[in-house]
Parts: sequence; C-alpha cells; structure tokens
Amino acid sequence: MEWQPDEQGLQQVLQLLKDSQSPDTATQRAVQEKLEQLNQFPDFNNYLIFVLTSLKSEDEPTRSLSGLILKNNVKAHYQNFPPNVADFIKRECLNNIGDPSPLIRATIGILITTIASKGELQTWPELLPQLCNLLNSEDYNTCEGSFGALQKICEDSSELLDSDALNRPLNIMIPKFLQFFKHCSPKIRSHAIACVNQFIIGRAQALMDNIDTFIESLFALAGDEDSEVRKNVCRALVMLLEVRIDRLIPHMHSIIQYMLQRTQDPDENVALEACEFWLTLAEQPICKEALSGHLVQLIPILVNGMKYSEIDIILLKGDVEEDEAIPDSEQDIKPRFHKSRTVTLQHEGGEGEEGEDIDEDEDDDDDTLSDWNLRKCSAAALDVLANVFREELLPHLLPLLKGLLFHPDWVIKESGILVLGAIAEGCMQGMVPYLPELIPHLIQCLCDKKALVRSIACWTLSRYAHWVVSQPPDAHLKPLMTELLKRILDGNKRVQEAACSAFATLEEEACTELVPYLSFILDTLVFAFGKYQHKNLLILYDAIGTLADSVGHHLNQPEYIQKLMPPLIAKWNELKDEDKDLFPLLECLSSVATALQSGFLPYCEPVYQRCVTLVQKTLAQAMMYSQQPDQYEAPDKDFMIVALDLLSGLAEGLGGHVDTLVARSNIMTLLFQCMQDTMPEVRQSSFALLGDLTKACFPHVKPCIAEFMPILGTNLNPEFISVCNNATWAIGEICMQMGVEMQPYIAMVLNQLVEIINRPNTPKTLLENTAITIGRLGYVCPQEVAPMLPQFIRPWCTSLRNIRDNEEKDSAFRGICMMIGVNPGGVVQDFIFFCDAVASWVNPKDDLRDMFYKILHGFKEQVGEENWQQFSEQFPPLLKERLAACYGV
Repeated sequence: MEWQPDEQGLQQVLQLLKDSQSPDTATQRAVQEKLEQLNQFPDFNNYLIFVLTSLKSEDEPTRSLSGLILKNNVKAHYQNFPPNVADFIKRECLNNIGDPSPLIRATIGILITTIASKGELQTWPELLPQLCNLLNSEDYNTCEGSFGALQKICEDSSELLDSDALNRPLNIMIPKFLQFFKHCSPKIRSHAIACVNQFIIGRAQALMDNIDTFIESLFALAGDEDSEVRKNVCRALVMLLEVRIDRLIPHMHSIIQYMLQRTQDPDENVALEACEFWLTLAEQPICKEALSGHLVQLIPILVNGMKYSEIDIILLKGDVEEDEAIPDSEQDIKPRFHKSRTVTLQHEGGEGEEGEDIDEDEDDDDDTLSDWNLRKCSAAALDVLANVFREELLPHLLPLLKGLLFHPDWVIKESGILVLGAIAEGCMQGMVPYLPELIPHLIQCLCDKKALVRSIACWTLSRYAHWVVSQPPDAHLKPLMTELLKRILDGNKRVQEAACSAFATLEEEACTELVPYLSFILDTLVFAFGKYQHKNLLILYDAIGTLADSVGHHLNQPEYIQKLMPPLIAKWNELKDEDKDLFPLLECLSSVATALQSGFLPYCEPVYQRCVTLVQKTLAQAMMYSQQPDQYEAPDKDFMIVALDLLSGLAEGLGGHVDTLVARSNIMTLLFQCMQDTMPEVRQSSFALLGDLTKACFPHVKPCIAEFMPILGTNLNPEFISVCNNATWAIGEICMQMGVEMQPYIAMVLNQLVEIINRPNTPKTLLENTAITIGRLGYVCPQEVAPMLPQFIRPWCTSLRNIRDNEEKDSAFRGICMMIGVNPGGVVQDFIFFCDAVASWVNPKDDLRDMFYKILHGFKEQVGEENWQQFSEQFPPLLKERLAACYGV
C-alpha cells in the first residue's frame, strides 16, 4: 500500500512552511524548534516530499521550500532514514522530475544530487539509467528536468562518475550528451554542454575518446543565438585550451576569430567567459606565435572591456564623492590573515629576498566588487599579455592611450589610467621614454574631481614607483609623495584606501629616500588616524609598518617618536584582547619596535606584558578545548602567532634591554608549550622568537636548552618548510652562544641537517639557513662535525656563494675552515666548489682571509705545482682572476 499523509499531520507541516517564510526572528526560532521536534518522526520526510511533488494546490514557493527543508534533512541525517522512507523519496523524485514548474523541477534536481552525493550513486543503480532514459521523452519538461538533475550530478560527482566504482557510466552518458548539442531547445543544448564541460579538466577517458566529436559539435554551435549556450561553448574552449591544446591548434586561427567576437558579446556573462580565453592562452607556450597576427584586433577589444559598466558605477556609488563620515559595514571588511615570521638572509645585489611564497595581489583596484567581472578580466589579460609580448604590445596600445588618457568623459579616462597600470610590469622598458611626460599627468589625475579617477591614479602610479624612485627625487618622487599624502586624507574612502596601499608600495621602493620627508609623512599618517573608518584603519597600520621597515633606525628620533607612538598606543589600549584588529596593529608595532630599537623602550613594558597574556590565554583555551571539546570553543591561534611575532620584534629591536622583561615573565615556559603546538604556524613563530631571545638574552634561555634541543631536532622536517627553516636558524644561534657546550646536542640535529642540504628542490632560504647552521655547529664542535664533510661540502658551498658578507656567513665559513683543518681529505673531491665559495667573499675579516689563504696554499703544496696547474685549468676565468688577485694562487 502506497504511503498516504494524515490530514492533521499535513496541516501541521503546511503551517510550519508558512511560518518559516515570516521575517520575524521569534517566529524563526519557533520554526527551528518545531523542525527539531518533527524530525523525531520518521515519516516527517514523507510529508515534505509529498508537499513538493504531489500537493499541487499549494503555491510553488511553499512546495519548493518543503523540498529544500528535505534536502537539508538528507544532508544531515540521511543515514538514519528508514529504508521505506528513503525509497519513497527516491521514487517520488524520479516520477516527478518532469513537473510543469521550472522551480519545482530544479528543486527536485537539487534533492536528487544531494541524495546521490550521500554515497547513494552506488546504492541507487537505477538513477543514472533512468535519468538518461528520460532525456528521450517527447515531453519537454521531463527532458529538461532530467537534464537539470544530471547536470547537478555531473557537477557534484564528476570524479566518481569517471571511476570503476560505478562501472564507467560515462561511456554511455557522454555520447548521449553529445547528441543533444543539436536539440531544438536552447535550454537543453545548454544543459548538454554544461554536463560534458564537467569532465574536461579531469580528462575523463570517455570524453578523451570522443574529443574530436565534442570539438566539432562545439564549432557547430559557434553561431548559436542563445547567450547561455554561447557562454558554455566559450567555457568549454577555455578549458580545452588547458588540457587538450593539441586538438585546438589546427583550428586556432578560427577559434581566435570566434573569441574576438565573443569578447565583445552584448551579454556580459558571455564576454567574461570569452575573455578568460586570453588569460589562459597567455600561459601557453604557443601564445606568442598564435596571437602575434591578432594583436591589432585584440588590444582595442581588451582596452574597451576595461571601462566601468554602468552597473559597476552604481554599485561603487561612483557619484558619491564624500563618504568618509559614513561608518563601514562589517561585512565589507575582508578577514586579515597574518603571515608568520620567516627568517631569511641578505643576498648579493639588493635587499633580503622575499620568501618563496610571494603572494600575488595585482589588480585589486576595485575590490569591493570582488566578484570577477569583464573589467578585471580584461585588465588581467592585458597584464599577462604585456608580460608575454613586452615592447611589441606598445605599437598597438600607444595610439589608443593618448585618446583615452586625455578624454573628457571620466569613465574613458579612468579606463586609460587602468590600462597604463596593467602594462606597467610587462612593458616597463618600452614605456620609459614616455614616463617623464606621463607621470606628471598621472599626478595631476590624483586631483581629478571624480573619486574613481583619483583612486585608479593611485594604483597606476604605484605600479611605476620603481622608476619614479630611480629618478632625481625632485623630478617626480617629491611631487608624487606630496600628492599621495593629500589623497591619504581624501574625503572618499575608496581613494583613502588606494592612496594608502600605493603609499606602502612607494615606501618599499624608496626606502631611505623618504628620510628627509619623515616629519611631513608622519603628520599625514597620524592625522589619518583620527579620520579613518574601520576598514581603512587596517590599511593605515600596514602603511605605518612598511614605513618603519623602509626607513629603519632613521625613525628613532624623539620628534618622530612623539608624533607616532601616542596614537598607536591609544589604539592599543582601546582594543580588547579578543579583537581581530589587534593583528594588523601588532604587526605594525612589531615593525615599529624593530625600527625604533632603544627608542621603543618607554612603550615596551605594556606591549610585552600584553603579548605574553595573549599567548597564555590562547594556550589555556586550547587546553580546555582539548579536554572538553563539547564545553569550550577552539581558540583562534592567530592571536598567539601574532603575539609571538611581536615579541620577536621586541627582542630584535631592544636587544639586551629585553632582559628585565623576560626575567619577570614566564615566557620560557610558554615557549616550551608553543614549540610543541600542533599548528605549524605556531611552531614557526616560536622558533623565530627562540632565536631572537637567544641573541638578546641568552642567560634566560640557557637553562632550558636541554629540554628545547630535542624539540628542535624533531622539527627539522622539510615537509613544513617555514617551521624547519626557523628551527634550523634557532639551532645556529643557540650554538654560537653555547660554544663547546653544544657537544652533547650535535647528534640530535646533524644528520637531519645534512639530509636537508642534499634534498632536491629544497627552497633557497632553507638551504642557506641549513648551510649556515652546519657551519656554525662545525665552528663550535669541529671534531664532531668534520667526519661528515664529504657528505655536505658541495651543496654547502653552492648554497652560500650568493649570500652577502655578514656575521652569519662569517661564522659559518670559520666553521668550514676549522673542519677542513680536522679532516682535509673530506674536501678533496669537491675542492673546486670550496674555491668558488671562498671567491664569493668581497672583504672577509683579516683572520678569516688568512684561514682561506692557508687552506688554498696548503692544498696547492699537497698536490704539487703540476697537478695544481691542471686543476686550476678547470676554473672559470673570473674565479681564476679572483683567487690569483686575493690569495695569490
């Protein structure tokens, strides 16, 4: 007997559905409670499916809502549904997939894929064959409903469908879908392409076997009048470009022609999909060859796509010029992630290099529309193409640019400024002759009456900051800085944000060039403190932190400290320990403390205490959570990480002055716990702090060494690059303080370090730190480390040849020399590498130079003049010259 609803039960369910559409929060709460009660009855779900599929007397939104509540129940408790309930729901779904209402069909489709993704594809063997069968129905609704459900299943379970688990259903499904590319209904054609598209990136075998039919069928749809179909065709071609470019190359000319048309499609969604094609093509080796002949058409199309649409301008409130007094809505503020401290070394020719994980954040010039749109995609495509074609792009661009940059319509002028910023990286060389004229024009645009023009001018100028700084300061740097500082105090929040970000970039490029203007800069940044709403305050912290990083100890002047510290400390006192705004403020203070050094002393005590408290609170909460997860929430460990990093900044900035603070706190006990935390970023920051405390106040660290060293040893695991890097660095610092007393701990760490330095594909930063630490271990305990020389000398020499002369390099090379003294045979095989590493020194200290001299001459005497001649024949000419000039060999 089929299940039938009980009238009274049905009325209850309908009342619930009506109530749940009420906006009132109290009603909503009652609905939630009622739902939990009703879920105790196994056949409650039968009522829900009944309302969705059979109760035609109810309005569609109510029926659909019933299906969505059922979907949530399936998600949460499907494994507890009695078999007869589950079967009833499945049967009803398949029997009603052709409901006349598109809303109901779509709801049933969602319900089917939710059941399928609960591991039911295996236990519902009739589902796929039945849906595929229903595609042949004469009834449009049935065909469309089934296709809608199949498309959702293909989206949710593409990997499972292409596996042996289900006996490879795609072998039947894909050819079947391809037949429907020719269907008379655009909705059906669109479903069919969307289904097949799910299998391109995964290179499903059944699709690869039919790839030529697929591509031909796509070409046949090139002129389709339906925009959804065109969009799916473009999407397919973009993905094929990534996975099967070999099949597209023979047709590339006509595909490019098609995409040029589609990038100008009147439907923006189609244009956006097509525009992705240029972004993807730019990453393919054939890009240059394929596109060269088409740039003359493509460039104007991309440039045209870079204008704000009317919708954008409305959403961006482009007509609102002054909004600085309006508080930010909290959902506009993107969550901030703290990047934990990684210890790196200085390289030849320039500042310390960035870590390997440099984050790309180009083109976020209008990020409140953070959804991807045609403007952003066109700008990104122009940016990558500029990097492929370099100067060759300019003949197609420059004639357009003049017309754009001086256009009376602000929307067009604004797009010209964006174009100029997008090509900055790729076309820099070719742009240089025009910059002396263009930069003043852009600086003038900073005063434009339209806020969106002012904000884009900030971004574009920041992209040329490197060139600006390379010119005499009075030429462009001074006027640019003056105007940017005014924009930091703009009445429009978007302009404030763009100006702050641009100024941070300028600070990084200009570094100490800014010192003469510090007073003026600080006045502006401090004034902005009182003016900014929440979101921009967070960016302002970043600009202040970057300023401190850029000018370093020049900031340590009483006059500057007086301007900067009071507002920072006022914010610091205002924020509660639970407030996430502490992250950027702590990062900022960490940079300021490092720059001010002793100048930070008057402020260090409360800052230090609070950091220790943050670490302690987080550890305590983590402890409670691990013991009673149902009673307590897991802590946000970012608070602890940021606090540890600020403590590192204090230790580095204050040096020995940090001694009394450490003496009066339990930081070493806390550090012992942090070093064993389950979260890698916590360990990473605690090893950085351990190294900084070792340098600043070793007497407090020394009593803990016996407990700390085994933990350091277990963290020499290159799976976690940054943890391993900081642990390695800390071991090197400890070893310089311990001297001979390091001897009992060598065995805990040496083998791991030698293994790391010999690993292929190890990031440069980690190799360098590992080499320094091995050298330092050899410096304090040469007898223990020297026997291993042959196992590490070669990678050791190659990883340190590009490091600047500095203390770390000095101690490491002394260690190598002492180990060679103990085990000269250990370097014989790789002596040319040692010679090359020695030659990388610009001016070693006298006693180190003597050590090098003795080893080189000792080796030469050992092998005899003739052998030495043969040996040194292998040297590159430059190495030969340097060794002859510096060491007379």
